[in-house]
Amino acid sequence: MNQALRPFRIEVAEEVLEDLRARLARTRWPEAELVQDWSQGAPLAWIQDMCRYWADTYDWRAREAALNRFPQFMTAIDGLDVHFIHARSPHESAMPLIMTHGWPGSIVEFHKVIEPLVDPTRFGGDAADAFHVVCPSLPGYGFSAKPTTTGWGVDKIAEAWTELMARLDYPRYAAQGGDWGSAVTSAIGGLDPDHCLGIHVTLAMGSRPRIEGEPTAAEQRAIDGQKYYKNWDSGYSKEQSTRPQTLGYGLTDSPSGQAAWILEKFWAWTDCDGHPENVLDRDELLDNVMLYWLTASATSSARLYWESFRGGKNHTVSVPTGVTVFPKEIVAPVRHWMEPRFPNITYWNEQTKGGHFAAFEQPELFVHDVRAFFRTLR
Repeated sequence: MNQALRPFRIEVAEEVLEDLRARLARTRWPEAELVQDWSQGAPLAWIQDMCRYWADTYDWRAREAALNRFPQFMTAIDGLDVHFIHARSPHESAMPLIMTHGWPGSIVEFHKVIEPLVDPTRFGGDAADAFHVVCPSLPGYGFSAKPTTTGWGVDKIAEAWTELMARLDYPRYAAQGGDWGSAVTSAIGGLDPDHCLGIHVTLAMGSRPRIEGEPTAAEQRAIDGQKYYKNWDSGYSKEQSTRPQTLGYGLTDSPSGQAAWILEKFWAWTDCDGHPENVLDRDELLDNVMLYWLTASATSSARLYWESFRGGKNHTVSVPTGVTVFPKEIVAPVRHWMEPRFPNITYWNEQTKGGHFAAFEQPELFVHDVRAFFRTLR
């Protein structure tokens, strides 16, 4: 094993869990919303119910063990410890694949797709579609270290990921991502075409509208999504991109506050027919929240917005590009809008269900499309 790679297991101290339960028991709650829906934010009754479940029923030790079924490692890249899952396939022809999450996600998003991608024959698939899967935690997220200097924006993360794949002895590899992961994945495709075989994304960050005449149905859907996001759904982004430090005090101190800040987005951005528990169970939702709470990463994760919204490059991505459109994505990708930046789109598929957290919500559809696109590059 490369000596720079250190085995890692998730092992949370019991006093951290006791502190969490004590804080939940002492929560000072706000009054209830004045409407019968989510238009003023996450409803009080549901957040209280989730927090009761979190304190009294949720079993972190069982969830910790489930996450530890994946081989995990740490390695220092440019002075920062990066945590990552590295699940090697038993199939010799497997393709190396690095998958990147976003905010408010984590490696938890991928827990249902790693094994089918790594060993497809166990799940009714073909060994020819196997991957060696690498899932890093973004800097300042989960169990990765928190940057102590500025500069850890999308391009620097992409460069770190290319170094990680080289360190793992993968001279040719594929990349996949959604949310910030799509931005990092696109940057990898633009910065490392000599080693990156191709990229697959579910969100087209940085694509600008190009409307000629009457908008098509796809363009209108994206226009409507952009308008709604700007008017009603982007306040979190403005705060995280301008004052992440101020925001962090409350979220780092209050588990109910951290949970509400994250869980509201699982209502807004999943294809859940009005309630996040229609698509993800409570344990899954709390697993993801826990990776922010246990590591006190509300501020460090928000700083990615501060770093990235202060300017950056939209690289032209010439490597083969696959895109899957999930209908409840925040702003669904439009091929015509993507093409100036992604001139080599070779795979495009529109799914009938699913939202922003594609691998988490619809693992079978996600796995199908990842296999289908990268099959063309083997």
